[in-house]
Amino acid sequence: MATLEVGRVCVKTAGREAGRYCVILKSMDENFVLVTGPRVLTGIKRRRCNVEHLEPTQYSLKIKEDAGDKEVIDAYEKSGLLAKLGLAKPSPEVVKEAEKPKKKLAKEEKKEIKEKKVEKEEKKQKAKAPKKKSEKK
Repeated sequence: MATLEVGRVCVKTAGREAGRYCVILKSMDENFVLVTGPRVLTGIKRRRCNVEHLEPTQYSLKIKEDAGDKEVIDAYEKSGLLAKLGLAKPSPEVVKEAEKPKKKLAKEEKKEIKEKKVEKEEKKQKAKAPKKKSEKK
């Protein structure tokens, strides 16, 4: 049986990502490891995973601990696993876009979002308020 070392390609066996390939990036403790697909390649984002939810394969990639997604994709390509596992290599633009840090919102955008939330809450409160019956003469 293959061990769960850095670079080992595994199949997730539990959760919404079950049946997809991932790569071990780091051993956190005896029960958890850090894995990635990467997301643009297999659909698995970088996250902590219980070792009981992984089935190791015979394949292993030569990567450093905590390697970036681009490095992992390159390692898949060098080892020839993209074709063996039936994975389509994402375009460089997609990889570059995925590596970008998420844009921080400007103050004005934050203010607009907050105002919309307040308006929505006010509408909810009006809808919940009991309707008064009109008095008959």
